[in-house]
Amino acid sequence: MAGQLKEVRNRIKSVQSTQQITKAMKMVSAAKLRRAQDAIIQMRPYASKLQEMLSNIVSNSEGGNSIALAEERQVKKVLMIVVTSDRGLCGAYNANIQKMAIATIAEKYASVQAAGNLTIWAIGKKGAEFFQKRGYNVDVRFKDTFLKLSFETVQACAQAAVQAFKQKEFDAIEIVYSEFKNAATQRYASEVFLPIPKNEPAKGGSSKKSDFIFEPDKDLLIAELMPKILNTQLFKAVLDGNASEHGARMTAMDKASENANELLKSLKISYNRARQAAITTELTEIVSGAAALQG
Repeated sequence: MAGQLKEVRNRIKSVQSTQQITKAMKMVSAAKLRRAQDAIIQMRPYASKLQEMLSNIVSNSEGGNSIALAEERQVKKVLMIVVTSDRGLCGAYNANIQKMAIATIAEKYASVQAAGNLTIWAIGKKGAEFFQKRGYNVDVRFKDTFLKLSFETVQACAQAAVQAFKQKEFDAIEIVYSEFKNAATQRYASEVFLPIPKNEPAKGGSSKKSDFIFEPDKDLLIAELMPKILNTQLFKAVLDGNASEHGARMTAMDKASENANELLKSLKISYNRARQAAITTELTEIVSGAAALQG
């Protein structure tokens, strides 16, 4: 009986220690989430407007494919940029992004993958480890982006992707990431990065035509602006992923703390019952001994 009591006490101490860790991690993630959320909320309208403008320019350009970064080619080689986190303990966040990437490959690029012409650039260590273990062709040069997250570090990845597309190393480039909604909700998305997608025409009509005035020269401005807009698009995806990670971790740690509370309640009830049984047994033994002496 004494051994059982000691075991339950040890389990209670262990759960309490774990609960302290999960509460601390929740507080840290909440603080990081506030900064990450502010960054993506400020960035999103700017990035969305730039992307809309870019799609309009491509859609309204004569010939469309005359713009190098909008050139649609037969898809034989594909690059997929997958944005995950560096650390775990954030629920199903990384697993859902990995599932999204695998589903996109199966749906759109199964033949390319079968031919060995699909490459993954992993932003975040978890994605790099996952795809390497499963035999995918993974380039890990950008996996440490989150160690020093800034526009410059993400820009290096975007510029490398643009250059690879221009040199026809890849015929299509997609980004798989998690779009931040709130601390408890993320939308897992796969978006075309290159070639630059055109605006889809509205049902029953043509797409809205925007009349831009270019100064000084259209070709010069397009050549200058397009890479910068693409840098911004990838940076927005990484910021979305960063905010989603902290939100998912905060939610997971909050749930873990609640589960620890429930487990502590159950363990304390078990401990009290075992203690009561031990006391009852001791009293019975004392009473039986006293009765034997009197007899």
